[in-house]
Amino acid sequence: MKSSISQYIDEAMSQAVYDRLEDGTFVGRILSCKGVIAFASTLRQCENELYHVRIIA
Repeated sequence: MKSSISQYIDEAMSQAVYDRLEDGTFVGRILSCKGVIAFASTLRQCENELYHVRIIA
């Protein structure tokens, strides 16, 4: 059984939006989670970074 935090993260990740930037790198955002953004060289790395991002306010 998953913890409620794991469930929340999974739900947030299902709403992630990814874009390819002009330089060929990727940016990932979870629009419902203000301040959650990640950048990486590949889409897979971007997804991983987004999953592990810490909000910095």
